[in-house]
Amino acid sequence: MYNNLVSATEIKKSGVSILAKIIKKTGEAVISVRGKGKYVVLPIETYNYLRECELEAALLEVNNDIKNKKYHTSIDKHIEEIKNALHEDDENV
Repeated sequence: MYNNLVSATEIKKSGVSILAKIIKKTGEAVISVRGKGKYVVLPIETYNYLRECELEAALLEVNNDIKNKKYHTSIDKHIEEIKNALHEDDENV
């Protein structure tokens, strides 16, 4: 299997052409910094697809909240809920 890991140093030497070669073979490239994977490079089509999936998941979550009546129609109630959540976080620290 072709390795999709490339060091930042190698990118400095070879330029983005090394990324293009890796992406063509594996679909993604992982850039390592100091020996650890730090960044992922994807074709823009893949990135756009993943963003679309995130938006669809958010829409499903909102629709479920509406279905389960987990929402507020009052800004005051919403702010109160946020303040309570922040207060609970302060107590747990």
